[in-house]
Amino acid sequence: MRESTVAGPAVVAAGYFQSYSVVGLLAVVGVLFVAVAFGAGRLLRPVVPTPEKLLTYECGVDPVGEGWAHTQVRYYVYAFLYVIFAVDSIFLFPWATVFAAPGYGATTLVEMFIFLGFLAVGLLYAYKKGVLAWT
Repeated sequence: MRESTVAGPAVVAAGYFQSYSVVGLLAVVGVLFVAVAFGAGRLLRPVVPTPEKLLTYECGVDPVGEGWAHTQVRYYVYAFLYVIFAVDSIFLFPWATVFAAPGYGATTLVEMFIFLGFLAVGLLYAYKKGVLAWT
């Protein structure tokens, strides 16, 4: 009589959780490594607070005036637009690889044009709001 080569659910689950236990162990080792490094730094560094050390310091310039400064919001909008289009461009690479696979061409093409349509609407909205005008 031949033995069955099909593994039972318990064997499959054990292999599944064993692969995740390696990842979990690596994460724990990483957290412990960082904790030990920070703890050693705290124990070994000298602690001599002086008024000069407690001053706000930035780029070698002595602090003058208040700590709050007015910042133009438009720079955040440019950064936000960059992040949006950078993340969206990341989706184009997997699309290009799936597009070449047999049987996915037309469906993938339609989905990508819908995706690019949403991007175009967002870009048109930003243009209409005057966000893209550099002043």
